[in-house]
Amino acid sequence: MGRSGVAHIFAFWESRAFYDSFMARSHDRLAAAQSGTFKDSQVKLFDYRFDVKTGFEPRFTDADVVRVAHCRVHEDRAEHFALMQEKVWNPAMAGSPGMVRGLFGEAPGSEFLVLSMWKSAAEHGKYRAERVERLALRAQIEADIAALAGDIVQLEPGWIV
Repeated sequence: MGRSGVAHIFAFWESRAFYDSFMARSHDRLAAAQSGTFKDSQVKLFDYRFDVKTGFEPRFTDADVVRVAHCRVHEDRAEHFALMQEKVWNPAMAGSPGMVRGLFGEAPGSEFLVLSMWKSAAEHGKYRAERVERLALRAQIEADIAALAGDIVQLEPGWIV
């Protein structure tokens, strides 16, 4: 659960073909079974571009929180944004002792997802306090981002499948 009343659900697919097959065969039946349990769902599909740190795998047992950042980037700045993620943000996050692993994904329309897994909210907070402002200036993030939505998600062990 993130904020009260908000749930973030992350699903990882081996390939687009498996995802398409699930959507065609099972999604509607499962969605009907959940009818009335939630009121405002937003779904977005991102293609994996690269790891944040190294060796991403969708395993959540060694992390307590996930930081998710959904970025809509100015179209003419999309490649710069991706390059800065790789050359500026990635090394900084990878060098933070509390950071476990993460990924960088892209959706059509210059939208990106940065998902990072952390040992604790305190560890992420330490990284944020010590480095984010300086890194944002170096990466020229103000010039790249049109809109940013983010959250710190406390992992719920009972929901991990």
